[in-house]
Amino acid sequence: MGKGFYIVLLLMVSWLAAAGQTVSADTVVAADTVVTDTAVHLNKFQQIKARVMERIEEKMNEPYDTVRDGNYWWRAMKHGKVDVTGKTIHYPKFLRFAWRAYKWGDKAFNSYDSAYVVGTGKNWKLILSSNNWVDTYMGEPFADSWVEMRSNLTSNVGVQLSFMAVSIGFTVGLSDLIHGGTKSQKVDFSFTCARFSADAYYMENSRPATVWFKDKVSGEKLTFRDFGGFKRKSYGMSAYYIFNNRHYAQAAAYCFSKYQRRSAGSLIAGVRLLHRDMSIDVQELPDFARESLNTDAELPRFLYNDYCVMVGYGYNWVMGKKWLLNLTLAPYTGYRKMIATQHEDRASDWSINLKARMGLVYNHKQFFMGMQSYADIHRYKSEQHNFLGSIIDCTIMAGIRF
Repeated sequence: MGKGFYIVLLLMVSWLAAAGQTVSADTVVAADTVVTDTAVHLNKFQQIKARVMERIEEKMNEPYDTVRDGNYWWRAMKHGKVDVTGKTIHYPKFLRFAWRAYKWGDKAFNSYDSAYVVGTGKNWKLILSSNNWVDTYMGEPFADSWVEMRSNLTSNVGVQLSFMAVSIGFTVGLSDLIHGGTKSQKVDFSFTCARFSADAYYMENSRPATVWFKDKVSGEKLTFRDFGGFKRKSYGMSAYYIFNNRHYAQAAAYCFSKYQRRSAGSLIAGVRLLHRDMSIDVQELPDFARESLNTDAELPRFLYNDYCVMVGYGYNWVMGKKWLLNLTLAPYTGYRKMIATQHEDRASDWSINLKARMGLVYNHKQFFMGMQSYADIHRYKSEQHNFLGSIIDCTIMAGIRF
């Protein structure tokens, strides 16, 4: 196995050993009779750690054939002796090309002014997160009426693994883990370097919502809780260029792969492509509610794609040596293509949206924790319907670089 596997294993053993040392200190105060047992337990961890370290040393230092033939690079890599800059090592052409392409890309797209931004010195990050969000829709689904729908708070737990500029994460609802089934889920992917950033997501939510209805003519107001006929799904991607990329690091606030040393901001511009699918089953409302709505017709399925241009601005505030605050505001507008229509309802071809984002980070050596939140607001307008939709999301996370 590679050197990375042994290093990760050593880290895990080290954490266990540290935990054992903490328990031992507490136990010494509690009772002398338990100290001996705890010390024995601690020594076992120390022995495991010593054996792992010894095994790593043996693996790295065991003899191997050093003849510089066409397979030397593979033998050297297995023993942690590889040197990608070595001119006497005959790498396969593809690996040599990949290495040169990486070096060129790293210099061209991922260089910073070290007075403003520096690297963390680590390539891997493991993050645990608690993600919470609600989505709301308000407007006029029927003539002479006003309706607001707000989903119940969705709380997810998730894990995210990052290597250098690439990150992928998955979250699942706490209630789904406890009760089974799938009412909400998210999958995220992102790539961030100095000059540009790209991300993609998939989100599905069918949790119950609260509905507030007001008849504009009679003034009657009704509230329906735990309405289960509200289903929504969306996915999309965005990519944008960071103009002040020598001084401003978006990755410092949202990927934890850089340290912002001095406050700076930048104009950002790019594209955003979205697919949204929302359906409301009026028949799931109680009988008296449908009578109040004065309609038996089902609402159309709001199914459409947005193709938008995005222009915004982001700023990093450095607060002391360990804290960082980011605010990013990015309106995006473009063309909306309807996929499903009903009752000859013609929707506007204009897509008008806004995304606001905030990130707060605390760094302590290889450990970090933070909060990320955003509000994504979009407007839907047609001849028969007019509403404003939004997703408000907040994530608390903690992780380690290694």
